[in-house]
Amino acid sequence: WQIILNKREDYREAFRQFSVAECAVLTDDELEEIRLQTGVVKNKLKIRSVRSNAIAFQKIQIEFGSFSNYIWGFSEPIVNSWEEEADVPAQSDLSELISKDLKKRGFKFVGPVIMYSFMQAIGMVNDHVRYCDFK
Repeated sequence: WQIILNKREDYREAFRQFSVAECAVLTDDELEEIRLQTGVVKNKLKIRSVRSNAIAFQKIQIEFGSFSNYIWGFSEPIVNSWEEEADVPAQSDLSELISKDLKKRGFKFVGPVIMYSFMQAIGMVNDHVRYCDFK
């Protein structure tokens, strides 16, 4: 994860400031040019998934009014109370459900572990341990 986080600015530049509309219309040549840049991961399928995921994202926006409406339709915030950091799971039944639904809608590289991390990042899952001051 740290490797990707360290490349965040390179990704931001390569993928048009993370503009969904712009990523949805990237050409094959533009995606190949991005892949050859030094600041991003070189996996061709992952690079191409940016375009297909942006298109799938736009379809969800149309169907649900926003991606937020879609994702929050799965659950209210979940507050866990773990004893130790080692108790925090890497995925859950809910992250698996969301992952499967996204894949049915055309998303790629959205497995249950990635989705669980996303759920933590947006506050859908609060996994602070009992002794943490930031509950």
